[in-house]
Amino acid sequence: VLALNGKIREVGDKILASNGKEADFASALESCEEAGGTLATPMNEEENNAILGIVKQYNRYAYLGIKEGETSGQFKYINGAPLNYTKWHQYEPNGKGTEKCVEMYTDGSWNDKKCSLYRLTICEF
Repeated sequence: VLALNGKIREVGDKILASNGKEADFASALESCEEAGGTLATPMNEEENNAILGIVKQYNRYAYLGIKEGETSGQFKYINGAPLNYTKWHQYEPNGKGTEKCVEMYTDGSWNDKKCSLYRLTICEF
C-alpha cells in the first residue's frame, strides 16, 4: 500500500501518487499494479505537468508508463496503444532498441532509458 502523506495530485479523471521510492521499471510497474493502478502515463500536457510536479517535489527522474514496442524506436503505452502525445527531450529517443523504457527528466521532457535503472515510482489511478 502506498503511504501517501500529501503526495497525491488529481489531474482530469486521474489521481497520481508516489511512494517516493526508486525501483527498476518492472518493480515500479508491479507496485503500481498491486496498489490497483499503473505507472503514470501522460496523455496530454496537463497530465505531463502534474507528473512533473511530483518529479520536481522529489527532484528525481521517474519512469513513465511507456515502453518501446517490437519496432525499434517506436514507443507505445504499456497497454499497447500508440502514443498520441509525446514530450521527448531534444535528440531523443536515441536508444535504438537498447533503451526500452521512458523516464521523465526534472524539466518534464522524456528520455528513453534502460529498464534496469532505479527511477522514482509514480502511479496513476
